[in-house]
Amino acid sequence: MPALFPAELRQAVYLANLRLVEAGLVVGTWGNASGIDAATGLVAIKPSGVPYPDLRPEHLVVVDLAGTVVEGDLRPSSDLPTHLELYRRFPGLGGVAHTHSTAATAFAQAGRPLPCLGTTHADHFYGTVPVTRDMLPEEIAADYELNTGRVIAETFRGQEPLHVPAVLVAHHGPFTWGTSPQGATENSVVLEAVAQMALHTYALAPATAPLAGPLLDKHFLRKHGPGAYYGQR
Repeated sequence: MPALFPAELRQAVYLANLRLVEAGLVVGTWGNASGIDAATGLVAIKPSGVPYPDLRPEHLVVVDLAGTVVEGDLRPSSDLPTHLELYRRFPGLGGVAHTHSTAATAFAQAGRPLPCLGTTHADHFYGTVPVTRDMLPEEIAADYELNTGRVIAETFRGQEPLHVPAVLVAHHGPFTWGTSPQGATENSVVLEAVAQMALHTYALAPATAPLAGPLLDKHFLRKHGPGAYYGQR
């Protein structure tokens, strides 16, 4: 029986997972990346608890948007329901990533959003990276990972998720997303970098204010707006 999930996209999801390790964002097995095939709605994700040095493209688990396994013999990541909820709720996503990277997780554990303090942040995220509300005991007790996705979606209600493709789940850690698996993991890399910069900035000047609107707009829109002029055509 031919594979249902495209081989090229499977390789992309595999490399996206390795990128999290190469960037130093993952300790042990604390992380995962997934990708979705828009044509079929199938999602490939890292299997649960498999050490990254042992991971191979054929180990990825393919599921439909209801979470039913359609390819693979291993159990999918325990964070799968969160990934699936984000794909269902945020149109246009091509990949999702989750880490426990040090600086971003520090903001999450503190229950603090990550403000845009400078143009490095503004080049990539259109303002503050939000932190979710605390989950309720009943949300934790049943369908915890699914409810994590629901709380993330709640946090972005009325906003464009691809303008700030990252969130800090309170007391947990960051999730990022993008239009591809590679985009999702690169957003994890950038999120950790700007979180580290913010920690250093607050150490030097605790009263630092977020970036004013005109400079935020200029730096984000020159890369991502309809009149973007950064980079090559």
